[in-house]
Amino acid sequence: MIITEYLPFIYYAACLGAIGFQFALIFGAPWGRITQGGSNEGKLPVSGRIVAGLSVFVLLGMALATTSAAGWWPNWPSWASWIALAIQSASTLANWITPSRPERLLWGPITLGMLIVAALIVFVP
Repeated sequence: MIITEYLPFIYYAACLGAIGFQFALIFGAPWGRITQGGSNEGKLPVSGRIVAGLSVFVLLGMALATTSAAGWWPNWPSWASWIALAIQSASTLANWITPSRPERLLWGPITLGMLIVAALIVFVP
C-alpha cells in the first residue's frame, strides 16, 4: 500500500514537531498549562525544563526506533520499536487523562495520531 511508504516520514515529522515544542519549553515558552499536567501557568520551573530536556532524547529515540522498524536508518533491532510503541502508548494515555483540559485538547489527538501511525509502521509489513 503506497500510504505506508509515507508513514515513517509522518511519524518522524511529528516527533520533530514535539521535540521543537520541548525546546521551546526549555527556552522559556509560556506554555506550562498545555504540558506536564498543566500545573504551571506560564513558563516551566527548572525541574519542568529538565523533564522537557529528557523528553527530547526520548522522542528522538522513539523516532529512530519506529523509523528503523520501517527499514530506515539507523536499522535498530525490532525490539526497539516495541519499546517506542509502548512509550507512545503511555504518552497517549497520559495526554488523554491529564487534568489539564487544554493539554488534553491539544496533545490527546496528536499523540493518538502518532500512536496509530507508529502501530501501523510496526504491525503492517
